[in-house]
Amino acid sequence: MAVRASIIIVTWNAAPLIADVLAALAAQTVRPDRILVVDNGSDDLAQLTETVARFPACELLALGSNTGFAAANNAGIARCGDSEHIVLLNPDAFPEPRWLEALLAAADAHPQYGSFASRMLDHANDTLLDGAGDTLSLAGKPRRRGYGEPASGRYQSPEPVFAACAAAALYRRADLERTGGFDERFFCYVEDVDLGFRLLLQNRPCRYVPDAVVRHMGSALTGRRSDFSIYHGQRNLVGNYVKNMPPLLFWLCLPLHLALNAGYLVAAALTGRGAVMWRAKRDAVRMLPEMWRSRREIQAARQASTWTVLRYLGGRVRS
Repeated sequence: MAVRASIIIVTWNAAPLIADVLAALAAQTVRPDRILVVDNGSDDLAQLTETVARFPACELLALGSNTGFAAANNAGIARCGDSEHIVLLNPDAFPEPRWLEALLAAADAHPQYGSFASRMLDHANDTLLDGAGDTLSLAGKPRRRGYGEPASGRYQSPEPVFAACAAAALYRRADLERTGGFDERFFCYVEDVDLGFRLLLQNRPCRYVPDAVVRHMGSALTGRRSDFSIYHGQRNLVGNYVKNMPPLLFWLCLPLHLALNAGYLVAAALTGRGAVMWRAKRDAVRMLPEMWRSRREIQAARQASTWTVLRYLGGRVRS
C-alpha cells in the first residue's frame, strides 16, 4: 500500500535535539506515515537509539560513518521507495502543529510543482525569519530568502521560489528519482539549491508555503561560520553554477560569477579566513572536469526555457 508522506531526519551527533523534534512530529495535525532517522556515524548513537525507540512510528537507519547530508538523505529516500512525498526535516528544526498539513495541502493543490519550501523562523528569536525559501543570483550566489529580516508582515503569501531549504521541505519522490536526488559530491551545503535548480530545469519548480512553519536553530551541528561550512558552501556554489546554469546565461553571467569568487577570496583574506577560502576555490577548480561532465547530461535533458530560469533567478515569478 502506497505511503503518502515519509519524513527523513538526517542526524550527526544531535541526539539531545531529536526528542523535541519527534515530539513536535507526534503533535502534528496530520501524522506522517513514516519517520526515518538516518544517523551519519554519530558518537551518541546509543542515546539516539534509546530516544527513537520511545516513538513507535519512528525507525532508525544507522549508516556507520559520516557520509554527508546529501548521501544520507539519498539513503533515506531509497528506504522510502513506497512514498508519494518525501519530507525532509533537520534535527534542529522544530515544526509547528500544522506544518505537515500545510505542506501536503499545497502539494495536493499544486501538482505542477516538484518541491515545497517552509517558512522558517529563528529558533532563538521568532520575531526574525530564518528563511522563506532559497534564492540564487545571476552570479551564482545562493541565499536564504528573508534571512534575518523581521518576520512580521514579511513573506506571508504563497508563491514560487527558486528552491526549498532542505532543513524543512517537501519533495515529490517521483521528481527526486527523475533528477537523481542530491548530488553526493557536494557532501553538504548548497546541495538543496543544486537539487532545486535541477528540478527547475525539468519544469518542476518550487513553491513557498507560509503556513508550514518551523523554528530553526541553523548550523547547530556544523557552526554557522565554521571553516567546515565556509569550505563546503564556497566549493559547492561553483559546482552548482557550472552544472546547472543554462548555456546562454552561463556565458553571459560568467564574468559576474568570477567576480563573485574573487570578491570572496579578497574578503576572506582581509578577515583572516583566507586559507580555508583558498582551499575551497582550489578544490572547486579541481572538480570542474566532473562538474562539466554532469553539465552535459543536465543541459541535454533540460525542459525549462532560458527565460523561465531567468525569471526564477530574478525572483520575477508570481503565482
